[in-house]
Amino acid sequence: MESDRVDGGDQGENVNVEVHVKSHSTAPRSEVRLHVLALLNRHSMFFGNYTWTEFDNDFLRKHVETVAIVDVEETPIDLRRCSVSIHMFTLNDEGSSTLVLEDNEELSAANHWLLPAAEFHGIWESLVYESRVKTQLLDYVSTTIYFSDKNVDSNLITWNRVVLLHGPPGTGKTSLCKALAQKLSIRMSSRYSYGQFVEINSHSLFSKWFSESGKLVTKMFQKIQQLIDDKDTLVFVLIDEVESLTAARNASQAGTEPSDAIRVVNAVLTQLDQIKRYSNVVILTTSNVTEKIDLAFVDRADIKQYIGPPCEKGIYNIYLSCLEELMKCQIIYPRLQLFTLHELETMGFTESKVSQHSLTLRNIALKSKGLSGRALRKLPFLAHAMFVKARTATLERFLEAMDQAVEKQKEEKSNLTDSV
Repeated sequence: MESDRVDGGDQGENVNVEVHVKSHSTAPRSEVRLHVLALLNRHSMFFGNYTWTEFDNDFLRKHVETVAIVDVEETPIDLRRCSVSIHMFTLNDEGSSTLVLEDNEELSAANHWLLPAAEFHGIWESLVYESRVKTQLLDYVSTTIYFSDKNVDSNLITWNRVVLLHGPPGTGKTSLCKALAQKLSIRMSSRYSYGQFVEINSHSLFSKWFSESGKLVTKMFQKIQQLIDDKDTLVFVLIDEVESLTAARNASQAGTEPSDAIRVVNAVLTQLDQIKRYSNVVILTTSNVTEKIDLAFVDRADIKQYIGPPCEKGIYNIYLSCLEELMKCQIIYPRLQLFTLHELETMGFTESKVSQHSLTLRNIALKSKGLSGRALRKLPFLAHAMFVKARTATLERFLEAMDQAVEKQKEEKSNLTDSV
């Protein structure tokens, strides 16, 4: 990891700065770094994350999309007293390709992206969790690579490079896996030339070619092995709905599952045990029903992280980001300020218009508890479609529409529950 000084900063807190370089730029990265450092020297004091999208420097305007101070946990920060790590990247906009298992094109059970991918850009920032989930996952992968670099004897201290995210549907588990891979491909850009992301649709693989599933799992991992053999790449493998491939073998042995299910689980476990020897691979898995997963697989997961519905603060922050986007696009007009929940509570609910709008949003967030992250992100769209009745709206009118949309969502959810 490359670190830089901002006006002679000491060895204090490390601050990460991500520099999105334009795809057409031919400028040497060393020159881009110097201009970014000059920018940071001119603006050294920050209160949280910050992103530059416009520049007063011709070089940066020509070669750089954004410069972002990211993942700041403690504020304020003075860059002159910090160690600054600059991570430069260009997005790959080719989209996904299909990983084919055999010459027959039908035998495709995975999608493949080169990272950092334009398709995954911004997902990390859009995901809001109440604890340090995202930071802990970043630290976990960094430690797996660090231990490998230091040649730690894995027979004495074991780690399997497997993460299991579990929880109810709609909480962003799959999105978090994609965002984590994207973030790490940027964070590790000085170490690996690029990242690769393979998404295995385990349910499709298992159901479509049931009698051959055990062999196909092995073939799938052989394909992944070919990617891992390139030491200049960091490979992430996502097994979504992992319970489809790792169903508990005790159910199979009891006769409630066909014997092919046992072969699939055994094949997955064997491949995981082989793949953990390589330092440039991470296995990310998700599950909605952990009780159906074989215990031997669960035991192999280094991290078993529960991802639940957002809390009040998370809901408020999700809505806040949605409203700021709609104001930027002038769907909500004119553009007005909203407080963060921390600012609102610190100010003690003053009588200002900003405070009143923010307080209204807080009440909507409280009313929204129990809705999934997926439903929350959809709600501003539904508010506009069903209740605004105009192309643009004031913030006050849009907040009224959001309140109505929440009522509608809860009513629909209640009706669905009653009909089951």
